[in-house]
Amino acid sequence: MSFPPPSLASLATEIASILKTRKETIAIVETACGGLISSTLLSVPGASAFHKGGVTLYTLESRIAFGGWTKENLKTYDGPTPTICEGLAHHLRLTLPTRPTYILAESGTAGPTPSGSSSKKNRQPGYCAMAIVGPEGKVLRSVEFETGEIGREGNMVGFAERCLRELMGVLREKD
Repeated sequence: MSFPPPSLASLATEIASILKTRKETIAIVETACGGLISSTLLSVPGASAFHKGGVTLYTLESRIAFGGWTKENLKTYDGPTPTICEGLAHHLRLTLPTRPTYILAESGTAGPTPSGSSSKKNRQPGYCAMAIVGPEGKVLRSVEFETGEIGREGNMVGFAERCLRELMGVLREKD
């Protein structure tokens, strides 16, 4: 068995190297990736030096328990958006006792079927939103994208890869 997928392994190694060299840290909030981003980063030896934790908020119920949501949030929820990811990232940042340098949050529709009864693009398989919050809670990246895939596994890996690439972009911008 090969883990993480090859498309993620080199990204994780490079991200880990940058974070460790700078003595910076990260925490992850995942929904559609189901822990794949965290587990990919944790597969790098010495991950405890830079990975401060993560949560997988796969269900709306888990967002109430661990994501800072209220029942009111559920009433207005209409699928994943970059704004929702920003909120989840901010909540995790404020929840951890030692604030990480960066928090990456993603939320998407992995498929193979649409999420909910809406035909909106953010409810269709292959849609993902993500945000990266940095020091002082500043939003450093907030984007949405589509993989063009229907299959669940392909979308999960595609989402994780794009999120890690966006993180790499943020880290390179700091240079």
